[in-house]
Formats: sequence, structure tokens, C-alpha cells
Amino acid sequence: MSGLKVLAIDDSRTMRDLLRATLEEAGFEVFTAEDGEVGVQTASTVSPDVIITDINMPRLDGFGVIETVRKREGSRRTPILVLSTESAGELKARARDGGATGWIVKPFDDAKLLAAIRRVAGA
Repeated sequence: MSGLKVLAIDDSRTMRDLLRATLEEAGFEVFTAEDGEVGVQTASTVSPDVIITDINMPRLDGFGVIETVRKREGSRRTPILVLSTESAGELKARARDGGATGWIVKPFDDAKLLAAIRRVAGA
């Protein structure tokens, strides 16, 4: 399956580069953003099939990204995967309640990440 547009939002350049390499190798079209504000702007212009967001970021955190995306008419159903070093149940519940589709703990396993993206995208 290729051609899916994936937006990866993370304030770590290393993590963005890792995600880009993994996702492009799998045939996805990849867009990246260095924080939540840029991510939300990018989401509105590229209409990604899946959004991957970190939680802890400057300017707008992952919870803000989820909330903002879910309020927008054209992106209410876009799958959002949280990719974070955090794993606390209350944070996962907050993300899920806000509209996140899934949660993956860093460091990510390439095969599991790709499987999760394909699953939430219905691919």
C-alpha cells in the first residue's frame, strides 16, 4: 500500500528524520512539522490520511493538535496516532477522549508503526 499521506509532528529533528525515513521507505508521502502550531497549519493544507503527533512540544502540544484537528470540518475523521515517550494511562485516556485513534510509545518499532498506520487508514 502506498500513496498514503502521513503528517508527522514532533519537536525532535531526529525523530522527524527517523519517521520520514521509515515512512518513505514504506511508500508513504510524508510531511513533517516541528511543533503543534506548524502541524495544524500543515494538516489544513495537505489533508493527510493519517497524523502522527508527539505530546510534549512547544507552542502547541499534542493534546492541542488533537483538539484543533477534531474541531475542523474536513479533518474530524482523520486518524491521529500519538507517538510519545509518555505511557501513563491518564495521558492515554485524555488523548483518546480528545479524539486520538491510537497511542504508540517511543522508541517505535518500524513494523508495528507501519501496521498501525495501515490499520487506522483502512489500508
